[in-house]
Amino acid sequence: MKVLMLAVKVLLFLAALTFAVKNTDVVTVRYYLGLQWQAPLIFVILVVFCLGAVGGVLASLGHIVRLRRELARARLELGNVRKSVPSDTVAAAAMQSTVSSTVPPVTGAL
Repeated sequence: MKVLMLAVKVLLFLAALTFAVKNTDVVTVRYYLGLQWQAPLIFVILVVFCLGAVGGVLASLGHIVRLRRELARARLELGNVRKSVPSDTVAAAAMQSTVSSTVPPVTGAL
């Protein structure tokens, strides 16, 4: 599996490298108020990709924080429940007596 993942990574790198080599033309990015920026096309694509990744992380940050808070509350509640439950030996004994009293004995061959 590791060899397959390495092969996929190498192929993706080679695809990105050949794309970069073929797109070295200088392009002009124009913005409002007469602002403009000249850079190789592949660099412009890389900058836009990175800005999109940062925007995606920032957009999901609220959701991630909310889920972490919820997880912390659930762990705290689980800790409180574990403190209120009797010790394992008492609980296991109670469970064993309950199971043995509700399950009839097996008789005869299968």
